[in-house]
Amino acid sequence: MQSNGSEHRAPAGSIAILLCTYNGAQFLPLQLGSYEAQDFADWRLFVSDDGSTDGTLALLRAFQDKHGAERVSIRRGPCQGFVANFLSLICDPAIKNDYYALSDQDDVWEPDKLSRARQCLSNAPADEPVIYCSRTRLINEQGGAIRLSTYYRKTPHFRNALVQSLASGNTMVFNEKMRWLLMQAGADVKVPSHDWWLYLANAAVGGKIFYDSHPTVAYRMHGRNVIGSNDSAMAKVLRARLLWQGRFKSWADMNVAALERIENLMTDESRKTFELFRRSRKSRLVPRVGGLIRSGVYRQSLLGDLGLLAAAIVGKI
Repeated sequence: MQSNGSEHRAPAGSIAILLCTYNGAQFLPLQLGSYEAQDFADWRLFVSDDGSTDGTLALLRAFQDKHGAERVSIRRGPCQGFVANFLSLICDPAIKNDYYALSDQDDVWEPDKLSRARQCLSNAPADEPVIYCSRTRLINEQGGAIRLSTYYRKTPHFRNALVQSLASGNTMVFNEKMRWLLMQAGADVKVPSHDWWLYLANAAVGGKIFYDSHPTVAYRMHGRNVIGSNDSAMAKVLRARLLWQGRFKSWADMNVAALERIENLMTDESRKTFELFRRSRKSRLVPRVGGLIRSGVYRQSLLGDLGLLAAAIVGKI
């Protein structure tokens, strides 16, 4: 197994695929095959395995033997959950590429996923954080089509990121400047999810996020998903229940603490919004609701906004 002890440099324009695995042998071959089927071939794979006990490591080693250790690197993860695993890869200074693509172990990428992302990112300024993300095709355990994920029409913004994650991490590809920003906060930052954290950090400093309406990932829904789709009817019911149980409030606490690590890098507008949001959450009813309204935070649907207002009224935000 390769360690992260030496720097992995890549030619300009290449993409580092950051894959986190844990007992994923059932679906992993299809995901690995979808890397090989990409119409953009200049990729390298970095895998962090969180202590799999099934056939995952054997599959990964076979894939490494096929493509070579220079192209496929495998290491043991921190074994502290999927968020810590992804951040350990993202923030590893030994991994150096122009672009970074996050990957789950049980999806299937569309053949044009990397080429669409690279085309978008290559046209964006290299000196500012940029994220490409997209819709997904939801599939069941057997690979059958379910539906497309929801297409979010409201503009991505820090005021949205404070109260909602926008896109699935398995669609995200980002540039080196975005990776640098995440490294400023550190791999040890405690956040509810890595994809929400990417959106938050990017928006806070005035970075760019491109949300593609074209689905680039077949996102597998099954009982062992760590997160799963967040826009199904069942997910909305679960989210409402979690909100009333105070889970959203605890998530917001985590995000606020994480953002404080990069507060010095925020735009003036974001800093003002953040301060109003942070202060209002700790206030009594009238200033709490009034402050959150003045902060301009919003979700991507009317129902979501109504739920946000209700949460503010009962102090669950």
